[in-house]
Amino acid sequence: MAENRISAKLSAADKDAVMQAIATIKEKLPFLIDLTTEDRRTIVKMGDKSRAFVSKALEVATQNPDFLPRSFDVEEMRRDLALYEALYPVLLSLTQLQELVDDTCMASGSEAYTAALAVYNYAKASGDVAGLNSVIDEMGRRFTRRTKKKKTEVVAG
Repeated sequence: MAENRISAKLSAADKDAVMQAIATIKEKLPFLIDLTTEDRRTIVKMGDKSRAFVSKALEVATQNPDFLPRSFDVEEMRRDLALYEALYPVLLSLTQLQELVDDTCMASGSEAYTAALAVYNYAKASGDVAGLNSVIDEMGRRFTRRTKKKKTEVVAG
């Protein structure tokens, strides 16, 4: 049997508490938006290298507003940057948590599936013990492949 990397239980009460904590996070961030795939692909993105550039541009805009068009909203730029700076550590923390949850879910699923495969193989090897054939056949359907219909070849004349 493969290495057992995780052996834990998440109680219903703890799961409910985690789900409530997630709901609270969403409640505290009512301004969150949902970008489309196209939006995510096409918008300009601010990374670590751009942060200094944006801060410098805000400083320039604040100290020299005369060259900007009247429609340019320096205060909105300031709010956007402040929101980004406030959300960034939250994003890093949630990303780390999401990776841990994802890894744990993947490992526990892998261990459960590996154990299920062992049960299936032991059941197959044991023969018809206590009428297991129908259950083994049912479990075996998981591995049946669908055959692709062969395309009829057109013979050039």
